[in-house]
Amino acid sequence: MSDLLHFSEHILQEVALVFMAIVYTLRLTWLLRFKAGGDRQAPTGTAGYTTPRRGIIYSWLNIASPWAMESTRTQFFFYIQFVLFHLGVVSAIGLSFVIPYAPSLLESSLLVLILQISVGAAFAIGVGRMIRRIFAKYIRAISTPDDYFSLLLLTVWFGFAFFAVPNSTVNGEWHLLTYFFLTAFFLMYVPFSKISHYLYYPFTRYYLGRTMGHRGVYPIRRAPRTQN
Repeated sequence: MSDLLHFSEHILQEVALVFMAIVYTLRLTWLLRFKAGGDRQAPTGTAGYTTPRRGIIYSWLNIASPWAMESTRTQFFFYIQFVLFHLGVVSAIGLSFVIPYAPSLLESSLLVLILQISVGAAFAIGVGRMIRRIFAKYIRAISTPDDYFSLLLLTVWFGFAFFAVPNSTVNGEWHLLTYFFLTAFFLMYVPFSKISHYLYYPFTRYYLGRTMGHRGVYPIRRAPRTQN
């Protein structure tokens, strides 16, 4: 292992992680300064069924309930893409810890295959999403430069993660170096991009669930189907 590769796997990643943690801490500190307003109307809905607490839990779990929203219920293929894409993110991030701190895990050919399938699927989905964002006129109309750059960054990152998974330097270190430098850039860029939406998810879904539970909307109770 060269000194540059060792630097990219350890010092560079650690500095990037500390930087991201500092930025997120500042953002969360700022966010928690604001107190959400209370509900002014009286509680409505079925007593004991639609409560703020149950509404919060329902809202948090909404992401894992594709049947709960019409957009995912009627376009289940896109929901599967969403799941696979984010599993690829988890795999690629996890890889940046496995290679420097637990490389022996990659001696398992099964784990290498699983990780390559995960990041490979995410790469393919990223390419498809980029094509769709460029050529679908309605999506193109609402896209910002950050949307294009973030998606391109993720897609390229997935591609290099695929080649980095075996953690082999037989054919050189270029793929590992590129992967780790991209990871470091990714960690420092994410807090300032739309990718950081996951930071706000627990808060926005909490307030939405509390309000909708208070109003008797969450959890949604579906009427039984009637037979004609």
